[in-house]
Amino acid sequence: MRNVSSIRYFMALSAVSVATAALYSMPAVADQTVIIGHVAPLTGQVAQLGKDNENGARLAVEEINAKGLVIGGQKVTLQLDGEDDASDPKTATQIAQKLVDEKVVAVVGHMTSGTSIPASRIYSDAGIVQVSPSATNPTFTQQGFKTTFRLVATDAQQGPALAKYASAQMKVKTVAIVDDSTAYGQGLASEFEKAAKSLGIQVVSRDATNDKAVDFRAILTKIKSEKPDAVMYGGQDATGGPFAKQAAQLGLQAKILSGDGVCSDRLASLAGPAANNVVCSQPGMSPEKMPEGTAFKAKYQKRFGQPMEIYAPFTYDAVYILVDAMRRANSTDPAKILAAMPATDYKGVTGETKFDPKGDIRNGAISIFTYRGEKKTFVDQVQM
Repeated sequence: MRNVSSIRYFMALSAVSVATAALYSMPAVADQTVIIGHVAPLTGQVAQLGKDNENGARLAVEEINAKGLVIGGQKVTLQLDGEDDASDPKTATQIAQKLVDEKVVAVVGHMTSGTSIPASRIYSDAGIVQVSPSATNPTFTQQGFKTTFRLVATDAQQGPALAKYASAQMKVKTVAIVDDSTAYGQGLASEFEKAAKSLGIQVVSRDATNDKAVDFRAILTKIKSEKPDAVMYGGQDATGGPFAKQAAQLGLQAKILSGDGVCSDRLASLAGPAANNVVCSQPGMSPEKMPEGTAFKAKYQKRFGQPMEIYAPFTYDAVYILVDAMRRANSTDPAKILAAMPATDYKGVTGETKFDPKGDIRNGAISIFTYRGEKKTFVDQVQM
């Protein structure tokens, strides 16, 4: 009996040893790499704005990884896949499909309305969250998709805010309107036109150019003969700068009104002294009015060696908002991130972010700027 007991004891001890060795030889749960897509024009006329957006998102990713992120008990490393849609709708849809195929968990972008809108259907079909930091055309969130969110006020708010400022503060009575034939430019110009007419401003003409134009003299010569108090231009700074410059060269005294596409620091170098004749609107608070705007500007400057442009704070917050959704969902599953997004209540650089049922930001603000000494200068804020 003693021999049998000894054999059984050593057999049990061996089994425990084998089990223990097996336990310690099992691989630890691997860290998870989670890819977030970012899409903006990195080439073309507004590439500097697209790169600025990407930089904002990259800064957030770097900070989050440095601090350490744990979701569902697993260490998560974020990876930003920055893509270039060149402000082209067709390219945008190709990039969107590429990101879906790469199994990104969410997308920050696209930058423009003309690319965000066509890409949105692809993300919707895949069930992937799309957060645009800067697409302002109302259509973006009016298509019935549950995946679209935006962090700025729409043209349905920006256009009226600019028209209201022109009427109340600038005493504009007559205006000529020109747009660049893009979804953004046309949309902003149309919203401005509706609001201007409702305020009693006479629209003397409506003309269209394109987003690759360099010579606006024919349109501007016609407008000069109409003698409006102001000219509203719906487009980007790459064309808005030459537009303002050529207007001044032709002796057109009317103020140039425009939206966020034109409202960049670069406008001064594109328009020269004529920039001082521009009044422009920008969805969202001015960095000077943002809760953490001044600190963010300094942080951005230190990291990238250049000043931020317009929407870097919004792409930065967009990444943090997506991570907030992951934490609340306790998952990096795209479907669970999407389910958590509507309940977002996040306080970041740009202020508090909450979404309405369509995915638009609640309580958006519109900032008004002008240029003094060829430097972009904040003058007013309209709370929507």
